[in-house]
Amino acid sequence: MSEAQIRFSIFLGALILMSALEALFPAKARTQSRARRWSTNLGLVVIDTLTIRVLFPVIAVGAALWADSRGWGILNALTLPMWVKVSLAVVILDMLIYWQHVAFHKVPVFWRLHKVHHADRDLDASSGLRFHPAEIVLSMIYKMAAVVLLGAPVLAVIIFEIILNACAIFNHANVRLPRWLERSLRLVIVTPALHRIHHSVREVETNSNFGFSVIWWDRIFGSFTPHPKGQLTLGLNEYQNDAPSGLIWSLLTPFRKAKSSD
Repeated sequence: MSEAQIRFSIFLGALILMSALEALFPAKARTQSRARRWSTNLGLVVIDTLTIRVLFPVIAVGAALWADSRGWGILNALTLPMWVKVSLAVVILDMLIYWQHVAFHKVPVFWRLHKVHHADRDLDASSGLRFHPAEIVLSMIYKMAAVVLLGAPVLAVIIFEIILNACAIFNHANVRLPRWLERSLRLVIVTPALHRIHHSVREVETNSNFGFSVIWWDRIFGSFTPHPKGQLTLGLNEYQNDAPSGLIWSLLTPFRKAKSSD
């Protein structure tokens, strides 16, 4: 089985599993039509995938192979056991994606793209796929540059991509975990309850819990919020309507005139 097939199998398995758990143990009642939201969110991931395939002859794994063949990157210059290089690369890439996420909130032009993701009012497993194509392109450029400069081993990039995809589906899921499990997991990883806070309409909560897998970076860099302040409303204050569930709206919104609350 190829690397792409392995990644797709894990992605599909995670999506099916978390969707089933959402039906059995929902954390919040839905406010919008699931069929319309899912068609839009899945439509975005199809457009994102096609865009990446057209614009990039190689993706992050290919960038790792290219850097390795030339001996480029920090880790390629160091004499370390492969398991150490792989472990370091996965951890460093994880941290770099944390900072990328912070940048997409703090830099206005990036936020105009990223707010398409945050406009989703019914957070669920499909929300982990909901990103504007332009954001995906910028993210891929950043990721490929990080892989080359770091000299990340191919295995590390594959592991990282699998973790990234699986965690995006898991922590966006509309699932209420048992209290004992929630208390244990949130000591290490970003749970759906923690990430739900990141999707709050309150700006102070939106600008917290940036991590996608482990919670370490938010704790280390002071962006951790353990609980919401009062009733948790999801989405963006300026888009508390059904518009964000439309595909055309999601594609065009970053290019429309910004509202005063942006």
